[in-house]
Order: sequence, then C-alpha cells, then structure tokens
Amino acid sequence: MPDKPAQENTTEAVNQLHVFTSPHIHSRETVSKTMWSVFLALVPAGIAGIYFFGFPALKVIIISILSCVITEALIQRLSHKKITISDGSAALTGILLAYNLSSSVPFWVPLAGGIFAIAIAKQVFGGLGANIFNPALAARAFLLASWPKQMTDFARPLSPDAVTQATPLMLLKEGQFNDLTQLGISYWDMFIGKRGGCIGEVCIIALLIGAAYLLWKGYIWWQTPLGFILTLGGFSWIFGTAGFFKGDFLFSILSGGVVLGAFFMATDYVTTPITRNGQLVFGISCGIIAFIIRRFGGYPEGVSYSILIMNAFTPLIDRYLRPRKYGTRIPSA
Repeated sequence: MPDKPAQENTTEAVNQLHVFTSPHIHSRETVSKTMWSVFLALVPAGIAGIYFFGFPALKVIIISILSCVITEALIQRLSHKKITISDGSAALTGILLAYNLSSSVPFWVPLAGGIFAIAIAKQVFGGLGANIFNPALAARAFLLASWPKQMTDFARPLSPDAVTQATPLMLLKEGQFNDLTQLGISYWDMFIGKRGGCIGEVCIIALLIGAAYLLWKGYIWWQTPLGFILTLGGFSWIFGTAGFFKGDFLFSILSGGVVLGAFFMATDYVTTPITRNGQLVFGISCGIIAFIIRRFGGYPEGVSYSILIMNAFTPLIDRYLRPRKYGTRIPSA
C-alpha cells in the first residue's frame, strides 16, 4: 500500500480538479448589460420623437415600457419564476413597441400592445431566449390588425394643434405624388425627422447615432442592416413606380421604418441567425420581402412584416449556414 503522504497528495490533487459544463470561456458581457446598452442606443431617437411630436409621444413611450415591465413581472410572479425585469429585456421591448406607434394613438393601444408583446409573443414561448418572433413587432402586427385606423393616423411634426398627416409612403402608395418636391419636404427634412410617421422612426440621424454605438461596441454586426437597406433601396430603384431604373433610392430608405427595423429589430439576438453569413441572408431576404409588400401589397410599409416572416426562417438559416466543425475537412472536388 502507498504511504500516507502519497495518499494525502493524491487526495489534494483530486480536490483541486473541478469540472464544469460549458461554456468554459466567459466574457464580461451579460444579458442585462447588452439589453440596457441597446436601450441606451435608442434614447436619442426617443428624444427626437418627443421633440417633434411633443408630450403625447412621451406618454406613449412611458405606457408602453411600463405595460411590458409590469406584465412580465406579474407573469413571472404568478408562475413562481424568478422576476427578471432588471435585465432590461422587457423595457427594451416596450421602447421598441412605442417607437413603432404613432404619437396620436389612444393610451390603451400601447397598453394592449405591451401586454400582448410580453404575455403572448414572449412568455408563452418560454420567456427570454425562447420566443420565435420579435415581441415588439408581433405586438405591432396585432395592433394593426385590431385597430387599423388608430394605427395609421399620424400627427404632423412640430404642430401644436396635433393635426394628423399622411406619411410620405402612404401618399406614394395612393399615387398622390411622383416627386418628393411635391410634398414640400426635402431629403434633409426626412433625414432629421420633419415628416409624419411613428415616434421612433422619423429621425434617421438619431437612429444612426445609436446604431454607430452598437456597431462600435460589437453588439450588432453590419451584415443584416447593410443587406436589408441596400437590397430594399436597390429593388426600389430598379423597379420604381415610374419605370425601370427610375425609382428613388434615397426615398425608399429614408421613409418608413427601414433604419429602425434594420439596425434595431432585424438584429435581435433571439429571433435572427447567429452566423454572419446567416445574418446577411436574413437582411437581404428582409429587403426583398419589404420591397414586395411596399410595391405590390395593399399596405404601404413592409419592414415589420418582412422581419416577422424571416424570423420564422431563422432556424432553417442557422441549420444550413452553421459554421464548419473545428478539425473537420472539406471534401475535395
């Protein structure tokens, strides 16, 4: 038998060996830090929306965020789960939902949307990380199908009497203009937010500031936004309403919620592909679908529906564009 010192050394060595499950490499990035960083990146667009549409915009944002946060807390409490509202995911859903609404909607619209986003589009599937569709966009689709009139009335920016105004996309769809100058606005006006639209989509420069921050920090990659924007703009230019190669590339990008959707919703961690190639395919596909809806559909905007449709194809994209296993060989031709 081995002597006692040898036994003690062996026992000490075994006690120092700790085996854990993956991941074995940890990062300082957490779910909470990521969610609140994206939330912070959206703040400039919210400030711009409040500036252009006034207190009604702030009211919609607050109601939307609170309805999402409270709904998540109640569901987790009733299901005896840990309350995780501090991770920022519910607040992020709330602000994204608000940004997809008009400032003129009644208070019960963001309230109902927030409840639907969390209770139906998120918690029914198992909560954060298990939902199939982007909760904010799913709620927007639900609201648009339920109350189309309230969802398509948009306040005129910088108007003290809150006069409703059709968006440039709606006017184009109705054939009321062929050139942007007929609307009395310029590309610069559309860039800074002096047009009708949803609260968080009108000020492009504010959205780009937030997007630049996320790209710089590495929270999102460029493949999805660039693929989305260039594809939609390119198809809109090639197949314009006035004829082939007579479309307005800039107008198609600056109008509607293209920038908001491309940078902040088509890059959602849970409902979009995990690889760079997959994200490029996702973005290009979103651009094509959004163009088809805008050009041939009955609804003037197609960004939200394009992302929701492609959310359903995310597992398929991940399956066929997954990275090669380390150590395997590519068969020669």
